[in-house]
Amino acid sequence: MAVYTEVSEAEAGALMRALGLGTLTSLRGIEGGIENTNYFASTDQGEWVLTLFERLNHAQLPFYLHLMKHLAQHGVPVPEPQAKIDGTPIPPGEDDILHTVCGKPAAVVNRLRGKSELQPGVAHCAAVGDMLARAHLAARDYPLRQPNLRGLPWWNETVPVVLPYLDAPQSALIRTELAYQNHIAAGSAYAALPRGAVHADLFRDNVMFAGTAEQPELSGFFDYYFAGVDTWLFDLAVTLNDWAIDLSTGQGDPARTAALLNAYTAVRPLTDAERRLLPAMARAGALRFWISRLWDFHLPREASMLKPHDPGHFERVLSARVAEPLLP
Repeated sequence: MAVYTEVSEAEAGALMRALGLGTLTSLRGIEGGIENTNYFASTDQGEWVLTLFERLNHAQLPFYLHLMKHLAQHGVPVPEPQAKIDGTPIPPGEDDILHTVCGKPAAVVNRLRGKSELQPGVAHCAAVGDMLARAHLAARDYPLRQPNLRGLPWWNETVPVVLPYLDAPQSALIRTELAYQNHIAAGSAYAALPRGAVHADLFRDNVMFAGTAEQPELSGFFDYYFAGVDTWLFDLAVTLNDWAIDLSTGQGDPARTAALLNAYTAVRPLTDAERRLLPAMARAGALRFWISRLWDFHLPREASMLKPHDPGHFERVLSARVAEPLLP
């Protein structure tokens, strides 16, 4: 989340009225993240989040927005895209929940209650594992298809671009791991992994909690704009690589790992192929985010609010996952 495109109150207010969401009372840019322009928008009828999409185009966005609508309708707490008032003309390229602001594709969703938990305990991890499994099962019959745009083909394209910024040990690690992941992806065990629409970016700052630290209530998953069709195991591994990791060292935390995995498998048990490949997918998840953070750090786009993440964190996570494989 950042601000690349400045939106005036007049422009935001016009969209709120077109969606039947009342009169705009305040508009505030959201710091953090890297992909889209985001604002908190308050009206006399509620609290909303306005997103302008900086990389995704109108043709790509229905997959993400309608996935969120689908999950919301199947009991998964996610921000629900708001639709135009019945009878409103829909311009070319838009649909009922996809709009245009400042020439950019845009969406408005309800603002989730609670806050992100950046220092999660075992109870938070258990709640995330349980809901992630439910989200995977809820998306089984989601009809739209779009690949994970930050999957293996993107890694193969992007590693040569970031290599000039790496020292010799880093270059060796990233080259070796990319070769390993290409080998894994070519195998029969990988082909057998169950898959569907996944979040692919379920970090601590993309989940909201209400309740207390001792009895947290998971109030929502959000920021589905990296979603795509991929293996459920990859999505689980990405989640474990953030929620069950010591941020200072990149090492796995056994108690939080067990809490998240046990809660997930209580809802959706892992297949034999998934249990076999969990260590490899934990490495894949670390590689994916090391590559993307290198890309964003060394080849940044301009934004009025932008705090690039440290690429070294996921280098450490990857090294830790290689040295100590994550076992189910």
